[in-house]
Amino acid sequence: MNLLVVKANNRPASQGVSSKMYETFMESIKEANNLNVTVYDVFEEDMPYFGQELFDAFGKLQSGDELSELEQRLLAAKQKAKDVFAAADVVVFIFPLWNLTVPAKLHTFIDYIDEAGYTFKYGSDGSPVYLMPEKKIILMNARGGYYSSPEMQKMEHAVNYMRSIFAGMFGMELTDEVVIEGHNARPDKAEEIIGNGMRKVTEVAEKLAYQYA
Repeated sequence: MNLLVVKANNRPASQGVSSKMYETFMESIKEANNLNVTVYDVFEEDMPYFGQELFDAFGKLQSGDELSELEQRLLAAKQKAKDVFAAADVVVFIFPLWNLTVPAKLHTFIDYIDEAGYTFKYGSDGSPVYLMPEKKIILMNARGGYYSSPEMQKMEHAVNYMRSIFAGMFGMELTDEVVIEGHNARPDKAEEIIGNGMRKVTEVAEKLAYQYA
């Protein structure tokens, strides 16, 4: 089984809880010989931001004009993201909540793969048609505050965004979700909150290895 792990935090595990989630997950699957694991670290990859330069590059490809260095980098980065995503049976996203949303680099990865004709297409009535509905998605997120309450959920644009994209826009199955929250809001409970969360990360990893054994 091809497993893609998208790492979206460049803080050390001693400082970033989602970085520790990543390390815990990878440690838990290291003996699973049935998993063919690819790691895509959005902070290590060359990922120019999505903008007019990409559309200029598409136009130049059609006209046969020479691409600038930035346009070449953009096309190469987008294609790499599409290739690793397409090859995966299961994709695990491990990411923090930063300023109420996902890190910009993770958003860029999603911008690369959110393409009509690739992850979806438009039906005759204009609604999206899912092109990769068989792909499984696992979300792992850390956030220092509490966002599970009804009054705070509407302010959370990280997990909610990822659900909307992968389940809503792409029609993929969200098989598991681990959210660690409140460790900054309750420093007296931080160790307990993080410890419980890491056990859940391990459980999901072991379940994944067992399912595809």
